[in-house]
Amino acid sequence: MEKNNVTQSRNQIKSMALASVLVAVTVVVSRVFIIPIPLTHGYINLCDAGIFVAAFLLGPKLGGLVGGITGFLLDLLAGYGQYMLFSLVVHGLEGLIVGLWANRDSNHWWVRIMAMTLGTLVMVGGYFLSDMMLYNTAAGIIGIPMNIIQGVIGMVVTVLIYPMIKRRI
Repeated sequence: MEKNNVTQSRNQIKSMALASVLVAVTVVVSRVFIIPIPLTHGYINLCDAGIFVAAFLLGPKLGGLVGGITGFLLDLLAGYGQYMLFSLVVHGLEGLIVGLWANRDSNHWWVRIMAMTLGTLVMVGGYFLSDMMLYNTAAGIIGIPMNIIQGVIGMVVTVLIYPMIKRRI
């Protein structure tokens, strides 16, 4: 009985360490590859790819945690403080939902594609509402295409890098 508790504790520590590394790597990569969006108060980055990878590797709880912390830190570092709390919630929900859906059948890529699509829709909808609350409906509408592009880029990057990361972990 005690051996199972030790093994479980070790696995939890490994998962938390991996989540921390994924937050750090995602923040750095997203800050290096950042594209400001004209006419909006946002930017395109690769944080969605990191969130998707975290959700696939770690499941819904830690995927949501990685998503929320990453989104929050990116806005803090990029000077978009008005979005920090929104990003905490939006990207946290994105990671949670992708983790829930992806864990249903992790051997089928179509399930992962559907999970990432659903996560992207959550992100797009979340930032639409955020822009509406912070600015106006027009700002929310203008941000939709760029947020879709960011989500699709995140999906493509995830499809390319996840198999390599999975093999190494």
